[in-house]
Amino acid sequence: MEAMARLAAVGVTAVVLSAVLKKNTPELALLLVLAAGVWMLAEVAGSLRAAVALMEELARQAGLSEALLEPVVKTVALSILTKLTVEVCRAAGEGGVAAFVETAGTVLALMAALPLVRAVAQTMGELLV
Repeated sequence: MEAMARLAAVGVTAVVLSAVLKKNTPELALLLVLAAGVWMLAEVAGSLRAAVALMEELARQAGLSEALLEPVVKTVALSILTKLTVEVCRAAGEGGVAAFVETAGTVLALMAALPLVRAVAQTMGELLV
Protein backbone atom coordinates (compact mmCIF):
# COMPACT_ATOMS: atom_id res chain seq x y z
CA MET A 1 0.00 0.00 0.00
CA GLU A 2 2.85 2.34 0.89
CA ALA A 3 4.59 1.69 -2.42
CA MET A 4 1.41 2.42 -4.37
CA ALA A 5 0.98 5.70 -2.52
CA ARG A 6 4.52 6.71 -3.56
CA LEU A 7 3.87 5.64 -7.14
CA ALA A 8 0.61 7.55 -7.26
CA ALA A 9 2.24 10.68 -5.83
CA VAL A 10 5.03 10.59 -8.38
CA GLY A 11 2.57 9.86 -11.19
CA VAL A 12 0.23 12.71 -10.32
CA THR A 13 3.14 15.10 -9.82
CA ALA A 14 4.64 14.12 -13.18
CA VAL A 15 1.30 14.60 -14.94
CA VAL A 16 0.73 18.04 -13.40
CA LEU A 17 4.27 19.21 -14.17
CA SER A 18 4.03 17.74 -17.66
CA ALA A 19 0.82 19.68 -18.32
CA VAL A 20 2.58 22.90 -17.32
CA LEU A 21 5.68 22.12 -19.41
CA LYS A 22 3.69 21.08 -22.50
CA LYS A 23 2.71 24.66 -23.21
CA ASN A 24 6.26 25.87 -23.84
CA THR A 25 8.50 22.81 -24.07
CA PRO A 26 6.64 19.64 -25.01
CA GLU A 27 9.96 17.77 -25.38
CA LEU A 28 10.78 18.36 -21.72
CA ALA A 29 7.29 17.29 -20.73
CA LEU A 30 7.79 13.96 -22.49
CA LEU A 31 11.23 13.51 -20.88
CA LEU A 32 9.75 14.25 -17.45
CA VAL A 33 7.05 11.63 -17.95
CA LEU A 34 9.62 9.10 -19.19
CA ALA A 35 11.86 9.77 -16.18
CA ALA A 36 8.91 9.32 -13.82
CA GLY A 37 8.01 6.08 -15.59
CA VAL A 38 11.55 4.72 -15.32
CA TRP A 39 11.61 5.60 -11.62
CA MET A 40 8.28 3.80 -11.12
CA LEU A 41 9.57 0.69 -12.90
CA ALA A 42 12.69 0.73 -10.76
CA GLU A 43 10.48 0.93 -7.67
CA VAL A 44 8.52 -2.18 -8.59
CA ALA A 45 11.43 -4.19 -10.02
CA GLY A 46 11.95 -5.94 -6.67
CA SER A 47 8.31 -6.99 -6.56
CA LEU A 48 8.56 -8.38 -10.07
CA ARG A 49 11.67 -10.36 -9.13
CA ALA A 50 9.85 -11.71 -6.08
CA ALA A 51 6.88 -12.77 -8.23
CA VAL A 52 9.17 -14.60 -10.67
CA ALA A 53 10.98 -16.31 -7.77
CA LEU A 54 7.65 -17.44 -6.32
CA MET A 55 6.54 -18.78 -9.70
CA GLU A 56 9.81 -20.72 -9.97
CA GLU A 57 9.35 -22.14 -6.48
CA LEU A 58 5.78 -23.20 -7.22
CA ALA A 59 6.89 -24.79 -10.48
CA ARG A 60 9.58 -26.77 -8.63
CA GLN A 61 7.08 -27.91 -6.01
CA ALA A 62 4.68 -29.03 -8.73
CA GLY A 63 7.49 -30.84 -10.52
CA LEU A 64 7.27 -28.62 -13.59
CA SER A 65 10.29 -27.92 -15.73
CA GLU A 66 11.79 -24.41 -15.87
CA ALA A 67 11.27 -24.71 -19.61
CA LEU A 68 7.53 -24.47 -19.02
CA LEU A 69 7.81 -21.39 -16.84
CA GLU A 70 10.20 -19.41 -19.03
CA PRO A 71 7.71 -18.76 -21.89
CA VAL A 72 5.15 -17.47 -19.39
CA VAL A 73 7.62 -15.03 -17.84
CA LYS A 74 8.85 -13.90 -21.26
CA THR A 75 5.31 -13.36 -22.54
CA VAL A 76 4.35 -11.29 -19.49
CA ALA A 77 7.54 -9.22 -19.76
CA LEU A 78 6.93 -8.60 -23.47
CA SER A 79 3.34 -7.59 -22.77
CA ILE A 80 4.39 -5.08 -20.12
CA LEU A 81 7.15 -3.61 -22.27
CA THR A 82 4.87 -3.40 -25.30
CA LYS A 83 2.11 -1.67 -23.33
CA LEU A 84 4.52 0.89 -21.89
CA THR A 85 6.15 1.59 -25.25
CA VAL A 86 2.79 1.97 -26.99
CA GLU A 87 1.57 4.44 -24.38
CA VAL A 88 4.76 6.51 -24.62
CA CYS A 89 4.43 6.60 -28.41
CA ARG A 90 0.80 7.70 -28.15
CA ALA A 91 1.67 10.36 -25.55
CA ALA A 92 4.25 11.70 -27.99
CA GLY A 93 1.56 11.88 -30.67
CA GLU A 94 2.96 8.98 -32.68
CA GLY A 95 -0.08 6.76 -33.06
CA GLY A 96 1.30 5.10 -36.19
CA VAL A 97 4.48 4.03 -34.47
CA ALA A 98 2.40 2.84 -31.51
CA ALA A 99 0.38 0.58 -33.82
CA PHE A 100 3.54 -0.96 -35.26
CA VAL A 101 5.02 -1.48 -31.79
CA GLU A 102 1.77 -3.13 -30.67
CA THR A 103 1.77 -5.47 -33.66
CA ALA A 104 5.45 -6.35 -33.22
CA GLY A 105 4.93 -6.95 -29.49
CA THR A 106 2.03 -9.28 -30.23
CA VAL A 107 4.11 -11.30 -32.71
CA LEU A 108 7.03 -11.52 -30.27
CA ALA A 109 4.72 -12.59 -27.42
CA LEU A 110 3.27 -15.29 -29.65
CA MET A 111 6.77 -16.50 -30.52
CA ALA A 112 7.73 -16.53 -26.83
CA ALA A 113 4.64 -18.58 -25.96
CA LEU A 114 5.05 -21.22 -28.68
CA PRO A 115 7.44 -23.43 -26.67
CA LEU A 116 4.77 -23.65 -23.99
CA VAL A 117 2.18 -24.65 -26.57
CA ARG A 118 4.59 -27.32 -27.86
CA ALA A 119 5.19 -28.65 -24.33
CA VAL A 120 1.46 -28.82 -23.62
CA ALA A 121 0.83 -30.64 -26.89
CA GLN A 122 3.60 -33.15 -26.12
CA THR A 123 2.26 -33.72 -22.62
CA MET A 124 -1.26 -34.27 -23.97
CA GLY A 125 0.12 -36.69 -26.57
CA GLU A 126 1.95 -38.65 -23.87
CA LEU A 127 -1.18 -38.83 -21.73
CA LEU A 128 -3.27 -40.12 -24.60
CA VAL A 129 -0.83 -42.91 -25.53
